[in-house]
Order: sequence, then structure tokens, then C-alpha cells
Amino acid sequence: MIRILLADDEPLARQRLRRLLEAHPDITIAAEASNGLEAVAAIEAEAPDLVLLDIQMPELDGFGVIEAIGPERMPPTLFVTAYDQFALRAFEAHALDYLLKPFDPERFAAALARARTWLQGAREAQPSLAPLLREVQAARQPSDRLLVKEGGRYVFLRPAAVQWVEAEDNYVRLHVEGTSHLVRQTMTGILARLGTSRFRRIHRSAIVNLDFVRHLEPWTGGDYQVTMKDGSRLTLSRTYRDQLGEWLC
Repeated sequence: MIRILLADDEPLARQRLRRLLEAHPDITIAAEASNGLEAVAAIEAEAPDLVLLDIQMPELDGFGVIEAIGPERMPPTLFVTAYDQFALRAFEAHALDYLLKPFDPERFAAALARARTWLQGAREAQPSLAPLLREVQAARQPSDRLLVKEGGRYVFLRPAAVQWVEAEDNYVRLHVEGTSHLVRQTMTGILARLGTSRFRRIHRSAIVNLDFVRHLEPWTGGDYQVTMKDGSRLTLSRTYRDQLGEWLC
């Protein structure tokens, strides 16, 4: 039995998907979500085999859901979208299947057949979502909110409130106003989400918000010591000196 998550903000759209799924007895609905935040929580809680993911959703869009879960951890995904030229080009470029609203039962059945092939051939049968996410991140403006897990709930953070970021194995720790949040993300990925106008990478394991830098001091070996307004002392590696070149003239 294939357990599926239906993530679509339109109740009538979810109702139609439920009717279409009645013709496929090998599929059961594990959960439904009416926005991106609910979709993230449902994926974490239910670990569905397959996600039917609407791109245009409130709170967090479909790409934001993938960012929050992580492309490597995201279950096999069929995308649903109204006409979106960029999204369609991106899906086709990466050989990912999608359903363009409105779609008929035949197209829906064909998409499910492809999903069954992914599932039967193991996870590697689906094209990776990571290249798609990188393309989307490069083409759109940085998000005005970050979704992070805090205990058993999810909360939104304003990127401007993030003071600095440090790498911790496969995670990053966001330092925000006297507290911190651990997020499963790479340093490159979180920098793309934060944007480079305010944030700069100063070390392979550190990113700073320029608004929270107190001062810089020359250090050993061509490095600099960066003192943050919260008192934290970080290293500006000479490898990353060009990131703060205008400050070091």
C-alpha cells in the first residue's frame, strides 16, 4: 500500500484528488495539508511514501516545503501547479513529473504510474530534488521568513533577525537574539535562503549578518577576528577575505 500526502490549499482540489484516488486501491491517504506549514509537519509526522505537492500555497510554498524538509529527505514528490512557466521549465529540465491544473483522470493516472516506478525502483529512481531547488533559489528573491523547528512545533523567523550562523555537522545553528535554532541545512543552502546583501560567509563554518558585526581586528596568518554585537568572536579566514573586501581597504 502506498501512503500519500495531499498538500493543496484549495478544499475543492483536495476533494477532487480524493475522488481520483478512489480508482487506485493500492493508494491510501496518510494525511492532508492546506498550506506549506501543515505539509512540513505532516511529512515529519507521517513519513508518507509519496507527496502530491501544490506549488502555490500560503504560509510556505511548495519549494519552501522542500527547503524545510531538505531535498535529500523529501519523499518522492509529484508537483501540482497552475500555469507557471518557470516552474514547468524547471521540472522538465530535471525530469521531474508534474500535474498542470486542470488535469484529467488519464494524466493523473499516468503521473501515479510514474510514481509507482520511482517507489518500486527504490528512492534513487526519482530524479534528485537538489538541482531543482538550487535553480529555484537562484531565480527568486530570498524568502522574507525562515521556517525552523522548535521542540514539537514550527516557527517563522525573520532573516534580518539572524545575527550569525555556524555549521554543526549536517546542520546549521542560527543565532537569534540570545537564543539559537538548529536547522538541517548546508551553509551554502542557508546563505541562499538568507540572501547575500546583508549576510556574508567569513569562514567555512560561519556566516555573519553585517548589521550585527561590532568590529574587525587583524589576527594571525592573514586572518581577522570578527567581534559580534552579542560578544561572540569569530574568525574571518583569509580564504573568505574578499567577502568583506570593502571593509578591509
